[in-house]
Amino acid sequence: MIANSCKLDLQMGYMVIRKNDITKIHISEIETLIIESTSVAFTVALISELSKRKVKVIFCDEKRNPSSELVSYYGSHDTSAKVRKQIDWSGEIKTLAWTEIVSEKIRNQANHLKLWKLSEADMLYNYIKEIEIGDTTNREGHAAKVYFNALFGKEFTRTAENSINAALNYGYSLILSAVNREIVANGYITQLGLFHDNMFNQFNLGSDLMEPFRPVVDYMVRKNMPEKFEHEEKILMLEILQKEVIISERKEVISNAIKIYCKSVFDAINDNDISLIKFYRYEL
Repeated sequence: MIANSCKLDLQMGYMVIRKNDITKIHISEIETLIIESTSVAFTVALISELSKRKVKVIFCDEKRNPSSELVSYYGSHDTSAKVRKQIDWSGEIKTLAWTEIVSEKIRNQANHLKLWKLSEADMLYNYIKEIEIGDTTNREGHAAKVYFNALFGKEFTRTAENSINAALNYGYSLILSAVNREIVANGYITQLGLFHDNMFNQFNLGSDLMEPFRPVVDYMVRKNMPEKFEHEEKILMLEILQKEVIISERKEVISNAIKIYCKSVFDAINDNDISLIKFYRYEL
């Protein structure tokens, strides 16, 4: 995270941070770069190299909240073929994939509530049993209302301006950016989603695939319950991507788990076999 005024440039494979002193970090060691200050100057050479190395770059606005990200045009040598395949995904397989994803999201939400010994967990487990193909009865929406009220109180709403929502939104933006990175790296485009289909959302597919990972963010926020959300709290939220989960019967940090999960979703859709999707387990 770059939080203060400085100049960033490229030198022999290193990102060079120039302010009162000079710091060098090899680009191979960077997975995500967050530019928190609007007074940071970039060289185009560095931006180009970060893009080639598939480093996710997130830019913040004047309030230091994530506002945009760097997305490469081509993340894979066969992007053109992958995009044509993506366009041809059938409505049926996309609906089946979305049903699995939203079911897993609610399951993770229920597990999270169970961790805090909240009785509403049983209600969410029942919602999973009631989910129809495509979630036509919107069990996801019902589960979300029960879930957030159980976690943060009956008066809590996701539209309120407070430190809890600021922390949630920040954490979700980190997960979304990591998912977008893997979508592009696999040769697909983020605009064409499975369920999300907003003409103004350039990350429809990322918005779909990130759903099961939201409870990891929720856990961090509930655990810390920040009374303010400033630089120190943002640094803490960055730890999310390095939390360990179980996926494919082994421990992986979340950034790697997202990579494995996204690839499995694409394999499942292309092979018309939903059982190929690999979900994570988070031992909180």
